[in-house]
Amino acid sequence: MAADQLRDAPSRAEIDRATLRDIYTRTMKVNRTDEKFRALLMEGKVAVMYYCVRGQELVSAAAMTALTDDDYVVCTYRGQGEQTAKGIPAEKWWAECLGKVTGTCKGKGGTMHITYPEKGIMVTTGVVGSGLPIANGLAMASQNNGDGRVTMVSFGDGAANIGGFHEAMNMAALYQLPIVFLCQNNRYGEHTAFADHTASPSIADRAAGYGMRSIHVDGNDVHQMYNAAKLAVDRARAGEGPTLIEAMCYRMMGHFFGADFSYMPPEHLAEMKAEDPLPKLRAVMLDRQFTEAELDDIVAQIDAEIDTAVARALAADFPDPHELKVDVFEEEMP
Repeated sequence: MAADQLRDAPSRAEIDRATLRDIYTRTMKVNRTDEKFRALLMEGKVAVMYYCVRGQELVSAAAMTALTDDDYVVCTYRGQGEQTAKGIPAEKWWAECLGKVTGTCKGKGGTMHITYPEKGIMVTTGVVGSGLPIANGLAMASQNNGDGRVTMVSFGDGAANIGGFHEAMNMAALYQLPIVFLCQNNRYGEHTAFADHTASPSIADRAAGYGMRSIHVDGNDVHQMYNAAKLAVDRARAGEGPTLIEAMCYRMMGHFFGADFSYMPPEHLAEMKAEDPLPKLRAVMLDRQFTEAELDDIVAQIDAEIDTAVARALAADFPDPHELKVDVFEEEMP
């Protein structure tokens, strides 16, 4: 198949109201969680490493909506969007981020190493690009077991330049694995602009070199983002192999909370503000006859859930020192 036949055009097909409401709810949960986390850090109530997801909420929410609870997800240290949108219970998520024993990993994973298999969050890795070959392993297991699960792995544009990316893409295409590669291209690899670390104008263009289908979408457009994710997931589940999605988006904060942001040129900041996915999504909701009151009520319910979860996480205990030796070896060390 020719390279140009492997590139799918983004679709703006209409989304039914129930799915649209689901996407909006997940998007706002990601956003309100991010807002709350940054507020707690600025108030000095918590002191942990946190990678802000402001600007990338819709990408994660729409992608997770296309999956089922049983499907697998592998994400990065900037994984709050996938973790929250996929459905990790708020209290367990917050407790883990704050290092409490009631967390998903009993407080031993922290913000950069969250897992919750009950909702398919299998791996969160702090090593750039390392999630791709791991995701291939999960997808191969599903293929061998015939369990019908799809694996989605999320990563940034910077991760597309390491060897693991190319190896994972080649292997997935070779064995036609049920996997979706979701590149959240926020235009910066840490502090380096995309054009300064990649000569190719698009990550999606690389897929043709492996005989893999790809879709290049506006990650701030709910129709493009959801339809691309749904197409790729359906294709993987039907045994038609992997897809690379390049979702163009913006990271509207520094690389991590408190990081310098002065390297962003004024024109980029202006473009980023104009393409903010939240007002664009709200406009779509209003156009589909959702009322302001209905949308505000969704956010109010999310805020109440987050406030309760945070209060309980703050009040929870830290792990007992004996936990240092638990879950490390197959058999507990004496």
